[in-house]
Amino acid sequence: MAVSKKFSAAAIRQAYLAGLRHFGENYVQEFADKQPQLADLPEARFHFIGHLQANKSRQAAMLFQVIHTVDSARLLQRLDTAAREAGKVLDILLEVKLSGEETKSGVGESGIPAILAAADSCQSLRVTGLMTMPPWSQDAEKSRPYFQRLAALARLYKLPQLSMGMSNDFEVAIEEGATLVRVGTALFGPRPKASPATLTLL
Repeated sequence: MAVSKKFSAAAIRQAYLAGLRHFGENYVQEFADKQPQLADLPEARFHFIGHLQANKSRQAAMLFQVIHTVDSARLLQRLDTAAREAGKVLDILLEVKLSGEETKSGVGESGIPAILAAADSCQSLRVTGLMTMPPWSQDAEKSRPYFQRLAALARLYKLPQLSMGMSNDFEVAIEEGATLVRVGTALFGPRPKASPATLTLL
């Protein structure tokens, strides 16, 4: 998946023409501004991979096909209502917090069963997998234990999708079973500070 946050709609289109079909965005409003310029890309699937505030859930359900960062039954239910009203089915991944970092979001391991139980009553959501973000390190091997644990949880709950790994550690993530890797810098280059409207694929 190409992480296209802070890059322009033109960069996304260029990546699509090069063969990419999955794109990850971190900010609801930023993608809302770009989406009208991308509506003619029929095979593109847009994934939300940032922290999702409850008050943005309705807009996110309208804009994206996949949400990677559900971490509560409340958010799950709000997305289900919004997706049902939009007449669509959303694919959902649960964000699991496996590190002790206070800055990281996600449900703890013990909270997964309650969210999955809440999902049973949702009509417009499919929970397809788990997502995690290990502590960042230049040493990709330091991510491996987190990827191994997420893969074990996915097997436990019989969920097929594993969203893990970024530009610095995606090879290790793939070795541990990742089905979705979130790659931005390795595809687009360093994330500039300029307006997304002016940025193109390097």
